[in-house]
Amino acid sequence: MTPDLDRLKARIQALRAKTTANGCTEAEALAAAAKVAELLDRHDLSVSDLDLRETACARLEIETRRKQRQPISACIPAIAAYCDCKVWRESDPDGQIRYVFFGLPASLELAQYVHDIIATAMQTEWERHRRDQRLIRYGRDEKGSFLFGMAVSVAERLAEMKQERDEATRIGSGRDLVVVRQAVVEAEFARLDLTLRRGRASGKRVAANAFAAGQEAGRTLTIRPGVGRSRA
Repeated sequence: MTPDLDRLKARIQALRAKTTANGCTEAEALAAAAKVAELLDRHDLSVSDLDLRETACARLEIETRRKQRQPISACIPAIAAYCDCKVWRESDPDGQIRYVFFGLPASLELAQYVHDIIATAMQTEWERHRRDQRLIRYGRDEKGSFLFGMAVSVAERLAEMKQERDEATRIGSGRDLVVVRQAVVEAEFARLDLTLRRGRASGKRVAANAFAAGQEAGRTLTIRPGVGRSRA
């Protein structure tokens, strides 16, 4: 299974290079993200349940370099659920927040990719919104409100797309991949014997108009995997 997984990771790395930072349009970047999810599902469909259950889970740390939660935190749990991973927040030695995703290696590749695509899209949409506005009330944290609204909307869309993704694998193969993946992750997560506590809402007030604009921007994002579609 290792050579196949290595090839999968290589293809994901190649797709990761297709970002807006490299001159790729946002639509092209999001299409690449959808392809990553499709590649992952195809890989796991070709692997037996026994092999999947014998695959060791790992952890992925995403550093925020911030001591306060940022707007994207609102969709971190949805990213983990979409990728069949566990996730928690912890502080590094300097007190800065990092998110730890725990799951199967290929799922972590997907989690990293989806996180990066969403982070890029959020910044892109904010810059577009800022250019379109005649007046930005920075004292009311227009940017934070916009990004938070977008993150909330993206989280809702990821939840919907998770259902579509799982249904696509069941219809295409007659095999419920999510059950196998979750069983592996749950079993290994239990061995970590971690004590996690539920985080509290920040209680931060938002600028209503900017929040609504962010929500609308989030609804335009599309990350749709398609198991069974033509191969790239």
